[in-house]
Amino acid sequence: MDEASLGKLLRELAPQVLGVLVRRYGQFDACEDATQEALLQAVTQWPVDGTPASPRGWLITVASRRLIDEVRSEQARRRRELDLAARAVQPAAADEGVPDTDDSLILLFMCCHPALPGPSQIALTLRAVGGLTTAQIAAAFLVPEATMAQRISRAKQAIKEVGARFVMPPPAERDARLRMVLHVLYLIFNEGYAASAGPDLTAPRLSAEAIRLTRWLHRLLPADGEVAGLLALMLLTDARRAARAAADGRLVPLDEQDRAAWDRDLIAEGVALISETLPKGHVGPYQVQAAIAAVHDEAPTMDATDWPQVLGLYDLLDRIAPSPLVTLNRAVAVAMVAGPAAGLEALGPLDTDRRLATHHRLLATRAHLLEMSGDHIAAAAGYREAARRATSLPERRYLTERAMRVAGKESSRPV
Repeated sequence: MDEASLGKLLRELAPQVLGVLVRRYGQFDACEDATQEALLQAVTQWPVDGTPASPRGWLITVASRRLIDEVRSEQARRRRELDLAARAVQPAAADEGVPDTDDSLILLFMCCHPALPGPSQIALTLRAVGGLTTAQIAAAFLVPEATMAQRISRAKQAIKEVGARFVMPPPAERDARLRMVLHVLYLIFNEGYAASAGPDLTAPRLSAEAIRLTRWLHRLLPADGEVAGLLALMLLTDARRAARAAADGRLVPLDEQDRAAWDRDLIAEGVALISETLPKGHVGPYQVQAAIAAVHDEAPTMDATDWPQVLGLYDLLDRIAPSPLVTLNRAVAVAMVAGPAAGLEALGPLDTDRRLATHHRLLATRAHLLEMSGDHIAAAAGYREAARRATSLPERRYLTERAMRVAGKESSRPV
């Protein structure tokens, strides 16, 4: 088995193994550490000795032994140690007939527990469900490994302190918890597709992991429209990745991208998924966003985009899930349908929004609409201020270059 195939197998098995351990023993934090140790041992041992006949059973056995050794090394109370040891005597094969669906879903709900802050939910999901090491997660988020280790440790401690049980949330809470899970996966994907800070425009490992986990969640919950909608949104958005950056890493905006470089297989899969999902019932925000992405991806050029349809979808999104970013994106669609003055007017409510009023995306969008309207002086100033506030180096460079380009248009005007 090559390295890529081994990594894929271990990432798929990670939540199954951890789910079995937590169901058997409780102690989420100790079980998660034991699972990671077993995964690391597999990485070093399987390429030499060969993949075992039952990879899942092998990992469960190794992780169980690691867990019991840890309990003994810490001189836990004798009764607790004997209880764990007695339960571990059962062969791992006894779990082979247990469906991993429920365990895996419970595990994902636990990692996205409402007691945890957002960054901790993301880190714990990537580690416990995604099977990534602390070093890999830290590298993806451009933070020191020690910082990420502390974040994960605090998350596991919080799970322990709130007494989270390894059971499916009651029906009254299930939908809310699932929405939280989807939000975490959405945030992971967005950070991978458009890194919020650092020298690189994207962090492909994060977006790929978000897509993998959302595919997995879709297999567990095939009838949930919003799970399908989120997966379609990710596929339709990620299809443009190759065209988003030039060879030198420079950001390429949507209207300048080479659409021949878009991944047509991902687009076809995403369009088919959202086309199948939308007619089935209640339409949620991820489905609407996926429909918007599909309109963009199916247009052969920027000018050929069905902007009235895009605006209609944003109007729907604004009704069912209003947010500052929806208002921001809707204003662009308004400008494309009714002109830049109307778009600028649609941005008005955001001037007093504390979450977005000074954000570089609002400043850049306003500058773009000012440029469309011919006010190059104000547009250049807006781009410069947006560049000053951007934390992503590629975005900062793009906005600075845009400011210079627009200022050049003004200076070349005949007097």
